[in-house]
Amino acid sequence: MNEIIFGQGAGWYLPLIFIIAFLLYAFRVLREYERGVIFLLGRFWKVKGPGLIIVIPIIQQIVRVDLRTVVMDVPEQDVISRDNVSVMVNAVIYYRVMDAQRAIIEVENFSYAISQLAQTTLRSVLGQHELDDMLAKRDALNADLQKLLDSQTDAWGIKVANVEIKHVDLDKSMIRAIAKQAEAERLRRAKVISALGEAQAATKILEAAEILHKREEAMQIRYLTSLQDIANERSNTIIFPFPINLLKDWFTSDQAGAAKK
Repeated sequence: MNEIIFGQGAGWYLPLIFIIAFLLYAFRVLREYERGVIFLLGRFWKVKGPGLIIVIPIIQQIVRVDLRTVVMDVPEQDVISRDNVSVMVNAVIYYRVMDAQRAIIEVENFSYAISQLAQTTLRSVLGQHELDDMLAKRDALNADLQKLLDSQTDAWGIKVANVEIKHVDLDKSMIRAIAKQAEAERLRRAKVISALGEAQAATKILEAAEILHKREEAMQIRYLTSLQDIANERSNTIIFPFPINLLKDWFTSDQAGAAKK
């Protein structure tokens, strides 16, 4: 008797369980940064969200898509530059889904596809540049990578906002070669600066010599200045030449006086 009553009571629970399962599956809550791509019997129907949405079980299926900016780390790649230098380069990509429908329908796994595309593009673009460009012109290379990736992912409804090259790792022998090159460049600049200084000094000395040659008064002032400098030195005996030009006026005045007599 008890078994019959239990069996009759259990029949009421089955519809209730079915209704609860239906409600749990049918009602979905999408956050502000989420969208739901709805398929009706396998065909694309519409994009819903955010908020509370209803998905009919069995007939409809939903695929959630995150619209926030994603930061993707590109694995380290072995790149051979245009001047045949092997370097290890890695980068980071910032992208976001702009069109949830195309991101789901046009490509199987857009995150994996972007990762693979970024790796091949990184090797291709950097392989066209020399090592010096990789080290000194990263901003230009980042812009080229971003533009190229963005143009290829646009068909998937994805926007690549930025690409940044993180590290360019060199072999130890190449690091020593670059250090030697930098040292040679510094020595070259020092020699050029020294040569320019000597050329400027020679020009000024030549101008001063021309002035002293044209004006005897300037030569006398220079001579007296030299005497003052010598007198300031701590020395017991000072020997200096006495220019005959200073006595020329005296000799001229004495000869003129003798002629008058």
